[in-house]
Amino acid sequence: MLGLIGKKIGMTQVFDAQGRLTPVTVIKIEGNVVVADRTEEKHGYNAVVLGSVDKKKSTTTKPYAGQFKEICDPKQYLAEIRDFDHDTKIGDVLGVDIFKDINFVDVTGTSKGKGFQGVVKRYGFGGGRASHGSKFHRDIGGTGQSASPSRVFKGRRMAGHMGNERTTVQNLKVVRVDEELQVLMVKGAVPGPAQSVVIVKKAIKK
Repeated sequence: MLGLIGKKIGMTQVFDAQGRLTPVTVIKIEGNVVVADRTEEKHGYNAVVLGSVDKKKSTTTKPYAGQFKEICDPKQYLAEIRDFDHDTKIGDVLGVDIFKDINFVDVTGTSKGKGFQGVVKRYGFGGGRASHGSKFHRDIGGTGQSASPSRVFKGRRMAGHMGNERTTVQNLKVVRVDEELQVLMVKGAVPGPAQSVVIVKKAIKK
């Protein structure tokens, strides 16, 4: 499994050789440093720990900085990628070039937060009549029973916090890999706002 830490820059559009326009999301891959590795003998599984984006010294504690000692400057973002399909050793810096032979990727990020929302926006409930005097426009309606068991069952769709969840979008087509700018362009939307951190992995279903 190949994977890197990236940052969602935003969306743009590119033209292919036939002149067809494709909307793409631009993901910046800043140097991913191999900070540590996990082995079957010691940890029970194989993985590498990647770090990206330098962390401010003023906000770095000594215990946190200790894991980067003699490897690199403390990194702000860390990610553990299991069963890494690339020969690496601690201290290696990985770039976007590892995706140059990959056609599809999965991108994991935190979706945009939308605050506290009602059931009409959150789940697409139809609501009641919009006419005057209805008194039932965007309400949730009944949630429980009057007869036994007189309670609300777990999992009932109700109003609540919407968005700001860990989300994975699968099978995004890789349109372009720019090794000079260290950016990856994928066809389609990526979860989260611009400048948010995402994890880009080789697609598991392709």
